[in-house]
Amino acid sequence: MTTSALRRRAKEARHWLFDSCFPLWAEHGLTPAGLFPEVLSLDHDELDRDLTRVRVQARQTYVFAEAWRLGWKRDTAARLVQAGVSVLSGPALAQTGLPGRTLQTNGAGLADASADLYDTAFVLYGLAEAARSADLGDAPLAPARQILAALDRLARDPVHGGYAEVLPAPATRLQNPHMHLLEACLSLHRSDPAGGHLNRAAEIIDLFDTKFTAGPGGLLGEKFAADWSAPEGDAARIVEPGHQFEWVWLLHTWSRLVQKPLPEAAVQLYTFGVSTLDAAGRACQEVTRDGAPHDASRRTWPQTEALKAHLTLFEQRGEARFAAAACRSFDVLMDEFLTEDGGWIDHFSADGAVLAKDMPASTGYHVVLAFAELIRIMDA
Repeated sequence: MTTSALRRRAKEARHWLFDSCFPLWAEHGLTPAGLFPEVLSLDHDELDRDLTRVRVQARQTYVFAEAWRLGWKRDTAARLVQAGVSVLSGPALAQTGLPGRTLQTNGAGLADASADLYDTAFVLYGLAEAARSADLGDAPLAPARQILAALDRLARDPVHGGYAEVLPAPATRLQNPHMHLLEACLSLHRSDPAGGHLNRAAEIIDLFDTKFTAGPGGLLGEKFAADWSAPEGDAARIVEPGHQFEWVWLLHTWSRLVQKPLPEAAVQLYTFGVSTLDAAGRACQEVTRDGAPHDASRRTWPQTEALKAHLTLFEQRGEARFAAAACRSFDVLMDEFLTEDGGWIDHFSADGAVLAKDMPASTGYHVVLAFAELIRIMDA
């Protein structure tokens, strides 16, 4: 019964993507400068911005690559994917060969050309996903390889592992950009199996095993000292349920690609993450390592990561309790966060008051990916 309920929700997810989400964001498609809009109003109008983040251009490239793979208006989706690739392989790149942070919306190029590993990871991800869609073949992989070469040359940390999150290398290290670099590596492997991307992914998995989860309870930390040792104060005490869940799905994806069992750490993170959900299955922003709320507000993206984590355990074990948990997360998304016409209310306070002042395009990556996983697993 629970499996059939989850299958119905997978079909509902597909209808929402095809009838609401993809049409809305394709309608607003590209600005006159050939860029994806940074944000819409809560009424779905475009808002004037002088700048747009490079990561938004990368994430929207993924959104329409996924639309193409799912079979939504392939001519339209292919045009938008190609537009995204043109930005990611051209105006978004600084002279160093690495992506910058922000672009001028008038088409004048980079406004902030400084390197950031988080943005770099998403540009690599967008290019990798484009290579698996829209009949682009290997064309997006050439700039991806050039970016990886620049990343190795400028940002690799040969002593402590990983990559500098910004340049020059910071005193505080972050797991989050490395998590998304892992995601990019896994996507690149699908597009370029002979490219050695699983070797880079394995290095990040090793950091996860030895550094990111070295703190109390084996939970995923967020911030670290320059040598990946434990930080001081709140940086050591506070964790994010959404990222615990996100790593569950990434470890599942990794294990499927390398044909190994799901690491036990994934179950540990999942169990903790579930313990922080409220009675309806909602995820909050931050908790302490003992599970007490620190920032009890709720954004869209942790709900999508909870859904992906539930789906991971369901795909791994086939147990009804995981399907039921996935149904609850899906219902939270559809009933509270997503709008009928393809958008979202991105942020609520702990008591349910709307905190979102607009609709960031960047949230679409989270929603589309979670729904695509639901559709794949339930064969919908």
